[in-house]
Amino acid sequence: MRLALTHPSVAHESGVASEHNQRLEFLGDSVLGLVLSQKLFEKFPDADEGVLTKSRAKLVNASSLAEHARKLNLGTHLILSRGEESSGGRERASALADTFESLLGAIFLDGGFDAAREFILREFAADFSTLAESSGIENPKGELQELLQSRSPNAPEYQTVSATGPDHDRVFECVVQHEGVELARGRGKSKKAAESDAALAALKKLREEKPV
Repeated sequence: MRLALTHPSVAHESGVASEHNQRLEFLGDSVLGLVLSQKLFEKFPDADEGVLTKSRAKLVNASSLAEHARKLNLGTHLILSRGEESSGGRERASALADTFESLLGAIFLDGGFDAAREFILREFAADFSTLAESSGIENPKGELQELLQSRSPNAPEYQTVSATGPDHDRVFECVVQHEGVELARGRGKSKKAAESDAALAALKKLREEKPV
C-alpha cells in the first residue's frame, strides 16, 4: 500500500531510481475501465457504443477520480517530495486521481479482480444514479409508468427507504413497487435521482422477463 501512495516526485527529487505509484496507476486504470464498462453495459442495455463511452468518460475523468480520492482522505497519506508538498501537491486533482487509480491497482494485486470490482462498484454506486440520461432513456420514471400501465391501470409507487452519509454527501435508497410488489431499488445523491435509478433497474428487469 505504501507504494500506491508514493508520488513520482519522490524519485525525481532524490535523483536515484526508486519505486513510485505510476506502474500501479497504469494497472488500476485498466481494472477501473473494465469494471465500469461491464457495469454500464449491463445497466444500460439500450445504449449504443457511443453513449456507453461518453458515460464511462464522465465517471473516470480526473475531477471525478480526485473526488473519490478526497472521500478516502488519500491526500493526507500521500508520500511527496518537499517541492511537491510545498506547491500543494496533496490537493492537486491530477495527483489525487492518479493515487486513486494506484490504490485500485494495489487492491487488484492483493485481493484479485473480485476484490477490486467490489470496491469499485461500492465507490461508484451513487455516481451511476446520475447517468439516467446517458442510458438513452430521458425519462425512466415516465417510461416505467407507460410500460406498467400497458398491463395494468395502476401506476408504480416510489418510497425512500434510507438516507446515509453526512449532510453534504447524502446517499438515498429508493424502492419502486407496483401493485404491492417490489420491482427494484435504486440509489442516488437525491431522492429524485434514487427514484430514477430504481425506475431504470425496474425497466431492465421487466424487459429481461418479457421483451417489449
